[in-house]
Amino acid sequence: QVQLVESGGGSVQAGGSLRLSCAPSGYTFSNNCMGWFRQAPGKEREGVARISTGGGSTDYADSVKGRFTISRDNAKNTAYLQMNSLKPEDTAMYYCAVVWCGSWRVYYNYWGQGTQVTVSS
Repeated sequence: QVQLVESGGGSVQAGGSLRLSCAPSGYTFSNNCMGWFRQAPGKEREGVARISTGGGSTDYADSVKGRFTISRDNAKNTAYLQMNSLKPEDTAMYYCAVVWCGSWRVYYNYWGQGTQVTVSS
């Protein structure tokens, strides 16, 4: 069974940084593309960043380009989201998911509990 565990969230002031981690299990991590998503209260879940199987190709939502960096360590079965220059509008629950490469569509419809990011002004 696919499981996804996110961690690393917290409360920071605007301009601060956080590094999120995603530790999936139940499938071969290196065979699949990964994505980070977020959902703010009252809003739909949106794709934030995605990464290819080997990590050589990444894509970002316009709202986070230049501030967030997605990466992965296939030896550790872990994906990361480095978030810099955080803004109050980045406040949301953040989730990782297995996605179809080059798409925001989820490959496995499994979601973890997420990790909360709160940015104060």
